[in-house]
Amino acid sequence: MKMIKITKIYLSENHIIGITDTGEELKQSLLWYPLLMSAPDEVRNDYTFGTEGIFWNKVDVQVSFESFLYPDAEPSSMQRFFLTHPEINVSGFAKKFGLNPSLLRSYINGFKTPSPNREQEILDRIHELGNEYSSFS
Repeated sequence: MKMIKITKIYLSENHIIGITDTGEELKQSLLWYPLLMSAPDEVRNDYTFGTEGIFWNKVDVQVSFESFLYPDAEPSSMQRFFLTHPEINVSGFAKKFGLNPSLLRSYINGFKTPSPNREQEILDRIHELGNEYSSFS
């Protein structure tokens, strides 16, 4: 992976946008950093640059420069669902649909990448759950 140096950042509602020393603009989702995403502006704007990343000490968040180049800097649909719905119990969801809870957590957190077929299967189970919920009156 190539080395990058981010020299400026700004935060939108949903992203950290970094400007590299070559002027390239890179971004990644704040969904990966819920403490930072929900922090007030005075905390979000109180960061320091280190040699390898950016640090928000008040919320104990560290973002490496390298992470802006990760293929999953933007969550997949499946990851986005679970990251934006923390009320869904991942272990319970996995058990209901015969999935390995640890493996599902690894998919959600980006430690492992499901095959396209496996990700579609999980999305289908999410839709199935939604249909089940909407059938209650």
